[in-house]
Amino acid sequence: MPEDHKLAITMLADRVLVQQPNADGERLSKGGLLIPSTAQVSKRLAWAEVVAVGPGVRLIQIGDRVLFNPEERYEVEVGGEDYLLLRERDIHGVAADRIDGNTGLYL
Repeated sequence: MPEDHKLAITMLADRVLVQQPNADGERLSKGGLLIPSTAQVSKRLAWAEVVAVGPGVRLIQIGDRVLFNPEERYEVEVGGEDYLLLRERDIHGVAADRIDGNTGLYL
């Protein structure tokens, strides 16, 4: 099969495929300082954008931003891009325009 041939991917069961904007674990502080991934001392949840969902996923849609524990995920490369594979039950929160804002929180 030629390498430039692209295959469609379908997530199975309750799997969610996400992509982090800064996949290498580095982040910027509010003051603009680059914090390397090796400097992470405590457990810190991370945000990522949903790019695909399986048929068993109930509350998450493509385009949502989800909050998850980076230690509870699998990494995968598809077409030269890095993605993370999560289960819906491992996602701690969802940020989306369609969600009713009755929580009192602003993300």
